[in-house]
Amino acid sequence: MNPFLSSRVQERLVLASASPRRREILSDLGFEFEVLPADVREDEMIWTDPSRAAALLAELKAGEVRKKRPLKTIIAADTVVVCDGKVLGKPSGREEAASMLKALSGKRHDVITGVALVAPPDRTYVEVESTGVYFRKLTGREIAIYCDMDEPLDKAGAYAIQGHASIFIEKIDGDYLNVVGLPVSRLFRMFRRLEAESGQV
Repeated sequence: MNPFLSSRVQERLVLASASPRRREILSDLGFEFEVLPADVREDEMIWTDPSRAAALLAELKAGEVRKKRPLKTIIAADTVVVCDGKVLGKPSGREEAASMLKALSGKRHDVITGVALVAPPDRTYVEVESTGVYFRKLTGREIAIYCDMDEPLDKAGAYAIQGHASIFIEKIDGDYLNVVGLPVSRLFRMFRRLEAESGQV
């Protein structure tokens, strides 16, 4: 259990994500939870408004898992990277990963995560966190070496800030853990709302 939240509000938690980063973040905070990834097609989303789309995807994921676990509290999230107005999801392979890293090189981009917290009987909270990340100028050799690793292939924007790509980062503006995959400070504020509105403080 996490010591900063009431025991009741964090009982029967389900993480609607297959992300090992999100599992690790929640585990490190002391949460006890079931992992049940949602079956939602992210590639069918229209990304004209990345923040709204990320929030909607998180809500859809939570809703999908809630059908299977209606008496449990669901945490769901979806993260995208936006650079020069273009959304960068997970690369399909090495070539696309290299293309994404070239696009990020020497620029600021935004990491946007939609977070949904759904609790019985009928409480739903959906919020969005955005963090600015600044890449230094990357060399072709650095991009090639990094793309030869497995690390970029299952990450939005083709990099893991907590991994080898940490050497690419000049600075960040906002929540570091949001870039890893789950904005913990925002999630805690959502849990606080749940506590207050359900009388579980």
